[in-house]
Amino acid sequence: MTLANLIPVILQTSIFLLVLSIGLTATAQDAMSMFRHPGKLLRMVAAMDVVVPAFAVAMVLAFDFHRAVEIALVAIALSPVPPFLPIKAMQVGEQRTYTIGLLVAAAVLSVAYIPLVMALLDRFSPATLAMSPVTVAKAVATSVLVPLAAGIAVRFLVPRLAERAARLVLVVAVVLLAAALLPVLVIALPAIASLVGNGTIVALAALVAVGLAAGHLLGGPRPEERTMLALASGSRHPAVAVALAHANFPDDRLVVPAVLLYLVVCVAVTTVYMQWTRRRERQSVATG
Repeated sequence: MTLANLIPVILQTSIFLLVLSIGLTATAQDAMSMFRHPGKLLRMVAAMDVVVPAFAVAMVLAFDFHRAVEIALVAIALSPVPPFLPIKAMQVGEQRTYTIGLLVAAAVLSVAYIPLVMALLDRFSPATLAMSPVTVAKAVATSVLVPLAAGIAVRFLVPRLAERAARLVLVVAVVLLAAALLPVLVIALPAIASLVGNGTIVALAALVAVGLAAGHLLGGPRPEERTMLALASGSRHPAVAVALAHANFPDDRLVVPAVLLYLVVCVAVTTVYMQWTRRRERQSVATG
């Protein structure tokens, strides 16, 4: 097996283990929690599935970006919540429950949501756009639903083992993720550099910032839930984004570098947001 074939396997394994580590701390009640709160579910849908995709399409229609960047913007906006939500998901209490419920709801709804939006966009695109619910279901099941369900099952059957294993599985997943992404970034650096310019960085940063703002404003009264919805809306699942793009534009080789550039920009923008939220929390504690 060549390095080019090995890296996707390592990446998929790391994502599987990341979600498994969260599942090892979760219960079935956690997984279904979002569906028991219609108000929270509607706010999640509004932020993730309405505001962000609408903004991405508006940018593509209003500005003249590189074709690969335009494809990546829309594909990223339509992808469900990333399986590697912050480590806060492993904390105890309501924050963990909210995060796991958010992860499950976003993944389940994407099976119907992505094909529906693709069909709507097809009316305005010169190219034929399509992605079957089966393809979407396979992507979100293998990267989110199956590992989460496996972790929950282990926790139910052997809770002590699950508690001890969760942190170890997380560490292994992070190491594998770094091992997979770093070589890809190095190899793709020339292609990524070719996309920089013509407002590409600004557009990607704006997409992340709008997602963060939408999630923060629609997250409800609890600060921790606002933060988690903001992070989920501002960052998306890169593997599903690439699958979406390849299903409709298989010959465009710059889409993957565009998604990788988005990941770099996303990390930078979300880091600024997290620093801002921590500063606000410290100020609130100091004055409260």
